This record gives sequence, C-alpha cells and structure tokens, in this order.
Amino acid sequence: MSGKARHARMSRRAFAVTALSTLVAGGAVAGAALAGAEPSRPHGSNGKGRRATRELRGMWLATVTNRDWPSKQGLSATQQRAELITHLDTAVSRRLNAVFLQVRPTADALWPSPYEPWSQVLTGTQGKDPGWDPLGTAVEEAHARGLELHAWFNPYRVANNTDPSKLIASHPARRHPDWVVPYGGKLYYNPGLPEVRSFVQDAMLDAVRKYDIDGVHWDDYFYPYPVAGQTFDDDAEYATYGGAFPDRASWRRDNIDKLVQETAARIEAVRPDADFGISPFGVWRNAATDPLGSDTRAGVQTYDDLYADTRKWVRENWIDYICPQIYWNIGFAAADYAELLPWWADVAKGTGTKLYVGEALYKAGDPAQPAAWQDPAELSRHLTLAQNYPEARGHVFFAAKEVGDDRIGAMARVVADHYQQPAMPPR
Repeated sequence: MSGKARHARMSRRAFAVTALSTLVAGGAVAGAALAGAEPSRPHGSNGKGRRATRELRGMWLATVTNRDWPSKQGLSATQQRAELITHLDTAVSRRLNAVFLQVRPTADALWPSPYEPWSQVLTGTQGKDPGWDPLGTAVEEAHARGLELHAWFNPYRVANNTDPSKLIASHPARRHPDWVVPYGGKLYYNPGLPEVRSFVQDAMLDAVRKYDIDGVHWDDYFYPYPVAGQTFDDDAEYATYGGAFPDRASWRRDNIDKLVQETAARIEAVRPDADFGISPFGVWRNAATDPLGSDTRAGVQTYDDLYADTRKWVRENWIDYICPQIYWNIGFAAADYAELLPWWADVAKGTGTKLYVGEALYKAGDPAQPAAWQDPAELSRHLTLAQNYPEARGHVFFAAKEVGDDRIGAMARVVADHYQQPAMPPR
C-alpha cells in the first residue's frame, strides 16, 4: 500500500477544518473555536513569504499505570470525564492540534470491546464497566475543540507483571496461555505466532471501525527492550515458522514487518481517512553497526534489539507518518538531537511518509537530567532547528501531565516562540 496514495485523500475532518480556516481568514470565527483552524508560520519562513497551514502539534496522553490520566483508579465517570476534558482544554490553550490518547495500554480497552476487557486504569478492576465510553467521548470532545484524536495502541504488551492469574478469567491471554511469553517482569503476546498477529489486529481494528478517529498510533514497543541475562523464549515458534530465514533476528523482524503491513492494509480498508503512524525509539542503528545508521552510540538500536526496521517502513511507504522519539538534548554525546533530526529528515525525504518529532518535555526541569534540560529554552531550540528541515512536519510532546504542569516553563517557551498562531495538522 502506498502512503502517497493515502496522503492524496482529504478526510471529512480535514475538509471541515479547511472550510473553517476559510471563515477564520475572513474574520467570521473567533475565540477558542480557532484552535487548529488558522495558518501558522512555515518551517524556515521566519514569518516572511507564504504562510503554511499545516503543522502537527501534538501531545501524548498516557493511561498506562495512570501516568497522565485518569489521575488515579476508581474515580467516578463524571470525575474521569472532567479530567479528560481538562487535558483537551490544555491542549487547546497551548495551541496544539492533536492528542494521542492511549486506549489499549496492556491488552485491554478504553472502549467497550468484544475482544478485550475494560482497562483497570479506569476503575481499578480489570473488566469492570466504567459507566461511560472514554474513547467515544474523547473523539467527540476533541473534534469539538478543533483537535485531532489519534488512538494510541500497544500491540503486544499484556501486563506489567508476570502473573497471568492477575488477569480477569476471560482475558484472551488466559484462554490462550500458549500466546504469552514472560520477560523482564512483564507478560507479552508472542509476535511469532500468526494467530497472535491476527488477534491483536482484530482488537485494535474494532476501535478503528467504531470511532471517527483521525489516526492509529503505535509507540516503541515491538519485541520488548532487552533485559540483561534474560531470553525471550520463542524457540518453538522459530522452529515452526523460521525455516526460511537466515537467523532468528531476520525472522523476528519479518514478524513485525508483517504486523505493520497487515495493519496498514486493514486500516486502509476500514477507515482510509485515518493516518497510521508509529513512534519508535529514536535510533534505528548506529553508524558503527551500519553505514546507513546515524552518528550515534546508543545502547539500543531498534533494528537489532526490538526487531523493528523503522527505516524500512518509511522508505517503503508502509506508514503515513513516523514520529521518532528523539528524547535527547542538542549536544548529547551518545545521541545528539542535532544529529538525529537531520538523519530522520533524510530518511523521510522523497517518501510519502511524514516526519513528526517526538519531544521529551518530561525531561525539562528534571534534576536527574543533564544541564541542558534545566534550561527552559532547550525544547524551543529543537523546534528552531527543525525549521531547517522541511521534512519535519511537526512535533509531539511527552506527555500531557507536563504539557499542563510545565515545570520550568519549557512548554510556554515553545508556545511563545513557535505557536503564536494556531495551525492545522498535515493531512
């Protein structure tokens, strides 16, 4: 499936927002309704010449372990909804135009799913109906504010512990214990099983089919991050399915490639207006490992350690956007933001895949982080640098809690320096 073909379409929402921007230009709309509806300064323009109308400005809204929302388990439906609305209103106040809501954090659901149980992050009890539809409400309320709503899924993580008995009895992982691999203190679905790959797609596509979401979003978890001294046990599956591959690593990468390709095709069939994007760890491979890699010395390489060939997905136009988590400061020796941004821009250049940049807002003001992160202007410098690379079509900030709290004013600085006018997301 060509990403270019998908980009040529204009969704119903994009059409509506474009129409709204015409009213804005004519002065017919004012106030909060302008969010996401006015043109902004293009990268590299410095306010001169033609003004761009398209730039993604997003934030991740994480639900796993109640990181961002809900603030704790067991709140009433009214309290949960009010907190969600506050996050959306904060996004508008920061002149963002997209929210990436985590709706399947651990093989569970933040919508009424026939495949998986209600998430315990809502009520504290896995499988318990929270009394409302968080995803449906989020889509409706985001769109009412001129925000895109991207549904963020984690394909393979089942639980943040290794005890299947803690899962609800009806959980698919308990009904199919052969699907599950314990590793690093967590439970994962085994990507090497075709039936697992089919099931996780079915579970995710249920939400895509039911809701007018603007995008399907994955984060950086494919095969799990390496844990010293532990082995991800897929010997039996490799023996059964890996015969055509030169080694286990190639077979594992093919499993993830298949997941990406198959999901892309199914999204195209069910909701062609929705973008499909992935936010991987920021380093594909170090140049010392592969001359095509970045001039970095990262301890993790997605190609080798997570079996995710993120560069290939972009070059082959399998996805609509890539949002690498370039979570390091400018000048960081092992993985310099100023090295990785142009590397990713070069990867995206000439493809149909948009490049958004994942930004580590959570590091700003954290005393455990390097000195650069104590400077409120560090993130703003990231966006200034990105103006030199037309492939960089926007930024996504991790995460919603920090967008609101803004510990040292780093987000306010980004808004003051770069987001003086609202903008529409690229479509």
